[in-house]
Amino acid sequence: MSLRADTPPTTRVRRFTRAERWVHRTTAVLMGVCVVTAACLYVPQLAELVGRRELVVRVHEWAGLALPVPVLAGLASRAFRADLRFLNRFGPHDRLWLRAALRRDKRRAARPAGKFNAGQKVYTAWVAGATLVMLGTGLIMWFTHLTPLMWRTSATFVHDWLALTIGIVLAGHIGMALGDPEARRGMRTGAVSREWAEREHPLWRP
Repeated sequence: MSLRADTPPTTRVRRFTRAERWVHRTTAVLMGVCVVTAACLYVPQLAELVGRRELVVRVHEWAGLALPVPVLAGLASRAFRADLRFLNRFGPHDRLWLRAALRRDKRRAARPAGKFNAGQKVYTAWVAGATLVMLGTGLIMWFTHLTPLMWRTSATFVHDWLALTIGIVLAGHIGMALGDPEARRGMRTGAVSREWAEREHPLWRP
């Protein structure tokens, strides 16, 4: 007989719908394509390894243009719109969370969070803003005949350096996800354990 035979099954709670998971996965794939193709364009060793620069440029451009599409399509989902409202609202508990994070205070009581913690809200807002800037500067670089040289030069500078920053931030995001298997399971299956929800997001009422 298994020693765990009498252990009650873990209670699961719904965290994300299928539509929300589709938005996240599709956006992640498009962002990954943008980052990888950008690296192939700017890192000489990768450029030599991959070759076919013109093809890489076209893939990068079209992936960048498609990047907002999953979010726009996701607006048809009521659950997705509700989560956007959660992500766009900062409360007193979010300030406490950020203050604790800056002090490296890892006590759970010092980091109250609703469905999304303050770090996730800041990350989402930053990525959304960076995506819009990258899209705008990319269009200026693409349609060179529509803007003066100074605009194109400035757009190239902003696009290149912001791309590097996005790569660093995404690496941090992936690192955080790798350190939290239950959060990854929630994004993969849509459900998380109630124990995890109560521990990591005590103000969330699923």
